[in-house]
Amino acid sequence: MKHKKYFYWFIIVCLTNWSLTLNAQERIIVLKDNWQFRQQGTAKWNNATVPGEVHTDLLNNKLIPDPFYRDNEKKMQWIEKKNWEYKTSFSVMPATLKRVHNELVFDGLDTYATVYLNNQLVLKADNMFRQWKVDVKKILKPGNNNLVIVFQSAQNVVDSLAKKDLPFVIPDNPRAYVRKAQYHFGWDWGPKFTTCGVWKAARLESYDEKPAEKPYVLNRKIELVQQPDSLGKSFYFKLDGKPVYMKGANYIPSDAFLSRVTKKEYEKVIKMAKDANMNMLRVWGGGIYEDDYFYDLCDKYGINVWQDFMFAGTMIPGDKAFFDNVKEEVQYQVKRLRHHPSIVLWCGNNESEVGFKEWGWIKSFKISKQDSTRLWKDYVRLFQDSIPKWVKEVDPNRPYTSSSPLFGGKDLSLKQGDSHYWGTWWALEDIEIIHKKTGRFVSEYGMQAMPNYASVEKFTKPEDRFLFSDVLKVHQKAGKGFDKLNSYLHRYFIDSTKVKKMRVADYTYLTQCLQYYSLKNIIGIHRSKAPYNMGTVVWQLNDCWPVASWSVTDYYNRQPKAAWYAMREAYREDKVPAIDLTHPKDLSLENPAITWKIKGNEISITSKKFAKYVYVEIKGYKGKLSDNYIDLKAGEETVISFEGKITRPIVTVTSLYDVLQRYK
Repeated sequence: MKHKKYFYWFIIVCLTNWSLTLNAQERIIVLKDNWQFRQQGTAKWNNATVPGEVHTDLLNNKLIPDPFYRDNEKKMQWIEKKNWEYKTSFSVMPATLKRVHNELVFDGLDTYATVYLNNQLVLKADNMFRQWKVDVKKILKPGNNNLVIVFQSAQNVVDSLAKKDLPFVIPDNPRAYVRKAQYHFGWDWGPKFTTCGVWKAARLESYDEKPAEKPYVLNRKIELVQQPDSLGKSFYFKLDGKPVYMKGANYIPSDAFLSRVTKKEYEKVIKMAKDANMNMLRVWGGGIYEDDYFYDLCDKYGINVWQDFMFAGTMIPGDKAFFDNVKEEVQYQVKRLRHHPSIVLWCGNNESEVGFKEWGWIKSFKISKQDSTRLWKDYVRLFQDSIPKWVKEVDPNRPYTSSSPLFGGKDLSLKQGDSHYWGTWWALEDIEIIHKKTGRFVSEYGMQAMPNYASVEKFTKPEDRFLFSDVLKVHQKAGKGFDKLNSYLHRYFIDSTKVKKMRVADYTYLTQCLQYYSLKNIIGIHRSKAPYNMGTVVWQLNDCWPVASWSVTDYYNRQPKAAWYAMREAYREDKVPAIDLTHPKDLSLENPAITWKIKGNEISITSKKFAKYVYVEIKGYKGKLSDNYIDLKAGEETVISFEGKITRPIVTVTSLYDVLQRYK
């Protein structure tokens, strides 16, 4: 009898749990299955993935080749000029329809989207960065429901808006009109793939009472200290009352196609920052407000986040609809992210103010005095008046700054605010100029390098692998990028007359050594000037495709470039790195006669003579070596380890002497 009692009790518990599970499932129907897409006006529907975007759907259906291969980018531009339709269907049980509210929820629609449910228009969206909700209780029906979303070409829309406004011009690009990831329109390190699609989760939420909003308290005290002193004005962070020297990098989206950035990819790239001894990432304003998992990892690893709002390098429209749209975006994103202790700063935009004041936009775009006054007033109204007020309403205790860099003026930005110092690279100044040009907080600077040679092999054919082939030029987006690289190589590594004779593999190696040398020394100079300088944030941590860029990691497999190892050493907590003022080209290098042996997961390397920038490569290896681009003392053994098991690894060891000797 006793056993029977427990048996009945067990059955009741199981049924109750089953009922609760059913209720939970009914409350949220995730719309991720049975999606199809087509170009508007065509007949054939193809399978689609949600979350996703049209380029990856075309690729998955083998309707386009790899957009990153060779010069395929040019051949993909037709996609952004078309409108695209997506559709799915989903079943709703009668019990769901009895609930008070039935809301369609889209966490991200990219970007101009018209949504139809059972042939009725229910929603128009025009902001990639907002969550969109609409109650569809009156339109839902028991059984099958049909959902169709039409995405209008964002490129066509912004071109039309810009043309409509003429002769008024918003510099520097019509992309300013749309609330969409600005890097989709191309950048000096990124391709132009102006995407569309259901880029975040979609679902039907059914409920009787709206869940109460969770109370928000910032535990985890944050101060941005800007106090006048004898040299200008400080700019540094205090966390829980303690000044913190920030060592970090700028973060851009990790893929041109955002749906491909998985949790595993986030883990790789954030771990790369942590392992390089970084304590700050700046989420750059031309990308996206990142996935929650990105910030979870930053919380976990103690990486502070400088969070830009998504404005970069343009002025903005000043109409009410635009401002209302941005307000919804700002408050949604701040409320979504404010519980993350890693976020230490909200920043209005990237380089819009300095661009307007110093980059010659007024002259180059032939902007009238009346229009330039209007542009500046709209800028002030959004970034200095409105956004800080909107942020304070939902996150009153975190600091806000209106722009990065905070002040224009080459000398002023070195004495107060944060600084983007691009005298090195863009102005072709020597690296040593940093002794005189260190700001209070340097939030952008860098030096380019080629991607790893294995990546070059992946996006080229053998006939493309010569300097400077048309295909290599497609994967170099910076203006006069190769000319600038060659100028620095000439000063620090090798006579520029010898560069054109180089194999691409050797050129890749030397540019990575140049980036290593540059960042190690610039970081060393910055850190030596503390507490005048209290932050050094390199441009940039990562790439969104295989390209010659300022990134210190490679797009494929998130492998380190040479400069990652330099940053890891330069950002060590226990010492400020030594500064080299001997240039590598002036070293008296002799044949090091390097030998090595492999035992298990270790490579032991020995050199008979001093060897510079010793680069170890394991063919086909996709992991991270424990060290690389190392200096070897004569007769001293160095051990490098690798992860995982490699059967019969093929190892190549290259030193600076080896490469320079080939071009004597």
